[in-house]
This record gives sequence, structure tokens and C-alpha cells, in this order.
Amino acid sequence: MRQGVRATLGDTVHVVGEAASVSEAIAVLAETKPDVALVDVHLPDGTASDVITKTKNYPTKFLALSVSDSPKDVIATIRAGARGYVTKSIASDDLVDALRRVAEGDAVFSPRLAGFVLDAFAASSPAEEKTSELDLLTPRESEVMRLLARGYAYKEIAARLTISIKTVETHASNVLRKLQLSSRNELTYWAVQRKIV
Repeated sequence: MRQGVRATLGDTVHVVGEAASVSEAIAVLAETKPDVALVDVHLPDGTASDVITKTKNYPTKFLALSVSDSPKDVIATIRAGARGYVTKSIASDDLVDALRRVAEGDAVFSPRLAGFVLDAFAASSPAEEKTSELDLLTPRESEVMRLLARGYAYKEIAARLTISIKTVETHASNVLRKLQLSSRNELTYWAVQRKIV
């Protein structure tokens, strides 16, 4: 397979190394730091995602190559950090073009694969982000956060929740700190964007 790809690329792409496994790929990438790594999605000792996540600090961009066009494989690889995903049926000229475009910072997918990625991120990212951020708050902090975002004063929140104003202030401070926000205005915007209020 690697010999075939190398022959396909010919002299148009300068190949600085190759590897047969995740561990070899990590070693080669550490040594050569190429502009782009063309990585098979399924390797004998792991996946392209393993290679990408273990070399995130390198300047290398990744283009995934696979026989699989399953949404699960495509999405997992892109979530790991690949800039593109092409299947092994790609024409030689198109593969060279895909490598060049990834090197320049573009994202490269066939229209069908791009559809998978857009659908997955549109459907799951906001929900996952909302859940993970809200998980940082205690149930009481969540109640205070919603009331703050709706514009209630500390005194009104204290009366509604039957707690002291001082306790409301403590919860409010914790909410802003945990969500990394600096003001009630930012909190309101944050909550509206996530459809929490």
C-alpha cells in the first residue's frame, strides 16, 4: 500500500519518511516534522487518531487516507485533529492536490464526507459543550446562574431560593469563576447562546 502511494506521488511530493504502525509513525514524525502526514485510518497497532493525538504539539498537519468512508471513522479522525479525509479510491492528481491544500491550511473532504462532518458537528458540539460546562456547576449554582442570566438582583434571588444574599454572592462568584466569565453581562450572553435561559 505504502509503495503504491509513494509511486502515485512520484516526484511531485517530497517524502521524508514512512511508517507501518502507530509507534513507528510517532517516531518518524518526531524525527522529520513534515509539513503534512498522510496517515492510514486503520493501522496494525491503532488508528490515525492515536497518531494525531500523540503528536499534537508538532507543526505537522494530517490528511487521513482510508478504505473506509464510514461516518464513525471520518468523525473520530477529524475530532482528533486531521485537516482532511480521503478514501483510497482517490485519483493520483487529486491526492497530490489534497496534500498541497492541507499543507496550505485548507480542510479537504469529498462532498459526501464533508456532509458527515458538518452533520456531526452541527448536531453534537453545542450539546456536548453545554453539558460539560454545566457539569462544572453544583445544582444550586445552576439555579443561581439561570436567575442571574435572566437579570434577577441578588436580593430577588435570595428571596426566591430562601438563602442569604451573602450566599447568593458566593454562588455567583463561583459560577463566573467556573465558567471563566468576568461579568453578569457575559453570563447572560453565554446562557442565551446556549439556550439555557
